[in-house]
Amino acid sequence: MKVIQFEQYGGPEVLHYIEAERPVPGDNEVLVEVKAIGVNYADTARREGQYVVPTPLPYVPGSEVAGVIAETGKNVTRYKTGMRVSALIESGAYADYVALDENMLIPVPEDVSFEQAVALPLQGLSAYHILTTMGRLEQGETVLIHAAAGGVGAIAVQLAKLFGAGKIIATASSSEKLEHAKSLGATHIVNYTSENWVDEVKSITDGKGVDLALEMVGGDVFNKTLKCLAPFGRLVIFGAASGEQAQFHPGQLMRKNQSVIGFFLPQIMRKPELFQKSFKELLGYMASGELQLTIGGSYPLADAAEVHRMLQGRKTIGKLVLKP
Repeated sequence: MKVIQFEQYGGPEVLHYIEAERPVPGDNEVLVEVKAIGVNYADTARREGQYVVPTPLPYVPGSEVAGVIAETGKNVTRYKTGMRVSALIESGAYADYVALDENMLIPVPEDVSFEQAVALPLQGLSAYHILTTMGRLEQGETVLIHAAAGGVGAIAVQLAKLFGAGKIIATASSSEKLEHAKSLGATHIVNYTSENWVDEVKSITDGKGVDLALEMVGGDVFNKTLKCLAPFGRLVIFGAASGEQAQFHPGQLMRKNQSVIGFFLPQIMRKPELFQKSFKELLGYMASGELQLTIGGSYPLADAAEVHRMLQGRKTIGKLVLKP
């Protein structure tokens, strides 16, 4: 089979499309023929050696996968060959086939495409728990969502509206992205490449600031976002897409009882009582049409390096998908 692998950290050019042995499923595993792979900023952080946890080399990236079961282990009883499934995994999704424990599988209904199936697990669960579990969003509160046309951001805008947020301020880097965020439910839009975007946010909130901010850019954007927080405001950080780690003085949070909170989805996945209920909720929103998943484009697996360039160049809207 073919896989995308890197043997050293670096730019997109370190990704190589190579031959590898097809995995053999264990007794409690299934072999999935991959039909769609989700591309995430976490994949680029892995490639650069900048991820939250160490990335061993050589490494096959990818944490979201959807496909058809090609083979089952002898102890597997819940799943059969030909069934459509998706999964959120630690690594290895950039491949033609993956072997997965049956407990990791999520059945994919016939009316849900494989592209949609890989757009929901990581981004959907992240947006849900950033807003609720970590961000403690309450009815009527003001939310600031950066990169609001991206995978997590686009879902977060819609969920914030469903959860009863008052003002939903969406930021992005182009008018096209901002209009997309507005179409999803943002009440206000701000271009964060503008020099005075902090002043715009303050103006929208009548000088008070925002109750909750979702931040995954890092660097200067993080520090400016801190200035946007209201008293008792919470900033949830869930990435550093710019590659820059922010520096700040914790003491500055004291004057207005503000909080900076970290979010890492694998910690949520270790608590079944948290993610199972929320995932069912997300599927319900999708089935009812209240949650729209935006697919920014599907590309051949062999083009993974170019897709990474597009993602990091912030030229895209919605979810990027690779297809073997």
